[in-house]
Amino acid sequence: MKADSIFVDTNLFLRYLTNDVPVQADAMEKLLRQAEQGKITLVTNGIVIAEIVWTLESYYELERSEIQNKVLAILNTPGLEIPESNLILKSIMWYSDKNVDFIDAYNAAWMEQEGIEKIYTFDQKHFSRFDEVEVLKP
Repeated sequence: MKADSIFVDTNLFLRYLTNDVPVQADAMEKLLRQAEQGKITLVTNGIVIAEIVWTLESYYELERSEIQNKVLAILNTPGLEIPESNLILKSIMWYSDKNVDFIDAYNAAWMEQEGIEKIYTFDQKHFSRFDEVEVLKP
């Protein structure tokens, strides 16, 4: 990551994705164009993506497939760096395909990435949907 990278917070993505505040959506679009042209380097992280998913689902009441498409668009944005993009990609796919919370999908994807096959959780309903994870009762 470059020293002159600029972090992008959740609210910029939400304004752009929903266009509910057009002047702010336009400002984000300008930043994205500058990043695509290589004039600036934008960066964000998995926590921002999780907040985007949660807000689009709970406040805007979007369908999982719509949320998945929006997150995939973010992941494929030229000039935007997301260090854990592969982990987020798997998480958003599982979120949609397995009908689980995004954070549960993220944790299962992280466990798989780290070679961890067992989890202690009281949320057996969601984690039992992952063939990659053995659910243990504490």
